[in-house]
Formats: sequence, C-alpha cells, structure tokens
Amino acid sequence: MSQAHERPTLEAVARLAGVSRATVSRVVNGSPKVAEPIRSAVRRAVEELGYIPNAAARSLVTQRTDSIALVLPESASRVFSDDPFFPSIIHGVSQELDAADKQLVLMMTNTVAGYERVERYTTARHVDGVLFASTHGVDPLPGQLSRLGVPVVVTGRPLGRSTVPYVDVDHVGGVRAAVRHLLETGHSRIATIAGPQDMVAGIDRLAGYRAELHGSDRRSIVAVGDFTRESGATAMRQLLEDDPLLDAVFVASDLMAHGAITTLRELGRRIPDDVAVVGFDDFDISRYTDPPLTTVRQPILELGRELARQLLRVIAGEDVDQAVVLPTELVVRASA
Repeated sequence: MSQAHERPTLEAVARLAGVSRATVSRVVNGSPKVAEPIRSAVRRAVEELGYIPNAAARSLVTQRTDSIALVLPESASRVFSDDPFFPSIIHGVSQELDAADKQLVLMMTNTVAGYERVERYTTARHVDGVLFASTHGVDPLPGQLSRLGVPVVVTGRPLGRSTVPYVDVDHVGGVRAAVRHLLETGHSRIATIAGPQDMVAGIDRLAGYRAELHGSDRRSIVAVGDFTRESGATAMRQLLEDDPLLDAVFVASDLMAHGAITTLRELGRRIPDDVAVVGFDDFDISRYTDPPLTTVRQPILELGRELARQLLRVIAGEDVDQAVVLPTELVVRASA
C-alpha cells in the first residue's frame, strides 16, 4: 500500500527543518522561547509538508481548549425571544472570539440543576474561561469559578462584593440625559417603567431616573416591568391609573417602550402631544415605532466584543481593569 498520502508527522517537520522534535513542538504551540530564524525554518517546513497539529495533543501541551463559555442565566425561550439584547451580545462575543481563533460554547440556564451543570462543565476545564451576561441578583457562580482558578468576566456591575472583572454601560448617565431632555422640553409629570430590580441594569436605570428628578423637585411615578414588550404595556396602564395627568414616561428598554406605546394608543393618548416616550437601547425597533422612538443608545455589540477581549486578556495572564464602562448616547427622535 502506498504511503504517499500519510499525514505528515512532527518528526518529519523536524527532519526537514533540521531541528529537534521538541523545538518543532514549541514553535507549533506558540512558545516565545525559540529564535526567529529557527521559528521561520520550522514554519517553512510545516507549510511545505502541509503539517496539521493534532488538536488533542496540542491541548495536552498547552493546557488550553481554545473554547470559551458564554453563560446566559435565562431560559432558552427568553434567549430566543424577540429581545435583541441576546443575539447582539452573542454576536459581539463571537466576533471577537472568531478573530482570536476561539470556539464559543453557549450555555443557558435558569435552574439550580442547570447551574450545577455549568459549574461541573467549566471546572472540569472543558473551556479556557467563562463569560456571564444577564445575571440576576447576587449570583455566586462567577465568584465561585474565579476562586477555583477559572478565568471569568461578567457583564454588568456585580451586585454585592465581587473581585470578578466586569464590562458595563453608563446606565445612570444615559438615563439622566433622557430625563433631563424631558424636563428641558417642558414636561412636568414624568413617570418611569423600570426594569427588573434584581438586575443591575434595572437598578441603575431607576437610580438615574430618580437622581435627575430629585434635582428638579418632581415626584417619582414608578411601575416595574421585566424588559419584555408585554410588561411594558401592562406597566403603562398601571401608571396611567396612578396618575392620569402624566405627560412623559422614561421606559428602561425599547421593547417595554414599544409595549407602552401600544397601550397609550389603545387609550387614545397622542405621542408626544399628550405623553412623550423615551426608551433605552436603540435597537432597530426604535426606528420603526410610530412615531420613531427617542431612546438612549447603548453599544451592545461593542459590549460583547469588550467582554470577550477582557476575558482573553485574563486567560493570557495580562492585567485588566476591574471595571470597563462604555458610554451611552441620547438619540432624539419624534416620540419626545
């Protein structure tokens, strides 16, 4: 039988390059402890022979899997709903990992059994590091994994004490700009539909609303939703029952704002003539509401990319900032 098509071996590369097998292994696995002329000779031999490193063997040498887990503590039905946050964050993370030649492992869970599965999988070193997005409450898992030596980065300022690095956006500053815009355009009874109060995005956006109103001596009028369209519609109805004379509403997400607009139209309120509406996100939906939605733009794609960049730095042993906070921007359209 002909041997002409056998897969090239590490030994064959070493013979062609005129170096030892160990030297070839160091070059293939990215060791910096090889002089550039020798490195170049090995690379030429690899290219000439068409040598492909064995992934399993390489993993044993480098103790790396080249895989990263993105954990979303949500149900699959929520992740694959019409909320653009999840595909946007996944897209941003995957862009950065693709550029670094890393594999993304997506893990969704909102049960105790699911959390235990994530802990078993990640501590067994099936991945090189873990990203968390959309965490609720004081989530102990990121800190537990970090203490066990697993590189971890999260989205959102962690609730409670934590040493895990995080990437977030300027929720408070963005909301203050939105409420200030409503005050400056003559609105005096400004309500809010806040997000979930077990998530930092919900907490900080409500804090921004209250901080800006406090300086104007206006009364807070608050209802709470869960970032879904349906909850925005229900909360808007509740707010109008609480204060039928309200003339503006800041809504903590674009999806909830869309629900609020639906309710306002059903009840015969004109936007913005009777009630001005401002959202938060600047997802595509905000351009196509009627009227187009004034909103706070948060850079979700960049959030995902920065999240992945920070984790890759942690894995490489580089120093990273404890907190990276990305700017937000008020986008004024016809709704306010």
